[in-house]
Amino acid sequence: MSQNNDVQVGDPTSANSTADHQPDQANVRRAAWAGLVGTALEQYDFVIYGTASAIIFNTIFFPNVSPAIGIISSFGAYAVGFGARPLGGLFFSRFGDRLGRKWVLVSTLFLMGIATFAIGLLPTYAQAGIWAPILLVACRFLQGFGAGAEQAGGVVLLAETAAKGRRGRFASLIFVGAAAGTAIGAVVWILVQMLPEEALLSYGWRLVFFSSIFVTIAAYIIRRRLKESPIMEELQKDADAEQRKQSPVSEVFKHGRHGLFRVFFMNVGANAHSYIFQTFMGAYLITYLSVDATFVPKVLFIGALFACVSAVVAGILSDKFGRRPVYLSITLFLLVFPFPAFMMLNSGSTFWMAVVIILGFIFAAQGTVGVQAAYFPELFGSRYRYAGVALGREFSAVFGGGIAPLICSALVTWASGSWWPVAIYMMVMMAITVIATIKSPETRDRDLRLKEDA
Repeated sequence: MSQNNDVQVGDPTSANSTADHQPDQANVRRAAWAGLVGTALEQYDFVIYGTASAIIFNTIFFPNVSPAIGIISSFGAYAVGFGARPLGGLFFSRFGDRLGRKWVLVSTLFLMGIATFAIGLLPTYAQAGIWAPILLVACRFLQGFGAGAEQAGGVVLLAETAAKGRRGRFASLIFVGAAAGTAIGAVVWILVQMLPEEALLSYGWRLVFFSSIFVTIAAYIIRRRLKESPIMEELQKDADAEQRKQSPVSEVFKHGRHGLFRVFFMNVGANAHSYIFQTFMGAYLITYLSVDATFVPKVLFIGALFACVSAVVAGILSDKFGRRPVYLSITLFLLVFPFPAFMMLNSGSTFWMAVVIILGFIFAAQGTVGVQAAYFPELFGSRYRYAGVALGREFSAVFGGGIAPLICSALVTWASGSWWPVAIYMMVMMAITVIATIKSPETRDRDLRLKEDA
């Protein structure tokens, strides 16, 4: 892209510039709450589904197979949601960079909420035969389609609204919402599992999915009062007619490929580890180590509480020491952690099992994304920032967290219950992220009004 095209949006010397003004603190707080609650809904949807896949869906939707194959089938349906995420990212990205971040945040909110509620209405395999898992996969697809643009919208809006030097702190609040969603999902499963088994299998699991309506309503009440980011308002005001006709998606593939590839590879390993710790580990404990199923939601809840803190801490540290060194430190820990993690899981001690899950939440589930929240938007120019973050994160999520639980289940089954192939797989995936981080630039002090990429 030529230098003439890479001008600043809202030049500091212009009367319309916001460079010399402090951000609207009320809107920063609203954006933080809107992103936090919306991401809580997204993660709540995914966690209740992932937990259901580990402890109940193999029984009611895939009943005529062995437990191991039932788990693989459940996680196969789980992976469909991740396959839909980049499609949702592609669809909503053109609107997020043209109509605004807020428009997408409201649209995806209702799509995810309706899809999750609908899962609670589905017939079981005993009631509808093969149509039951087909409808389950369809609802899971809609969940993922909405989620494909949800977090990107939240982090871009907050990164563009918060003051430089505090982007990491505020943007990381998006992923505090993710941890909160995990905690709420775990609590709901803990309560439902108190029902007799017959009640759990008949209507108890449905109540879990119906409960998403409350989070959806809360998120909408907050988001309807949200303002657009100042950078997006300036971009819409200053963009000429020809620029408005251009697709942000095509623009990011033409001019933002470096940022796109960086986000993809920096996220693919981190995302895989995140969902391995949040979903596969629970299924591994129940299916292969014969741990009581009620233990999993409890330890997920504890891990999520720690994760609420770790996301903000990671964001604050990235403001102080830089995005790249903090992200590299976290991913290097995760690179060497898999073998010790499985040794502790197989120790027979529930204490060490809990330690593994909690550390997974602290570093993989929230430590990485706490830095990503500000880092990824800073890698892109303002013209197609939403598209770049959404597509980079969601395509990597397909090859990361989307298929990771499925691959891990298949590897353990292939190895007759042995865990070492999973540990090697986790290390390979994280090595990709570590290398990508080493080759990426520092962006902490970047001016987000610039059109060109970092």
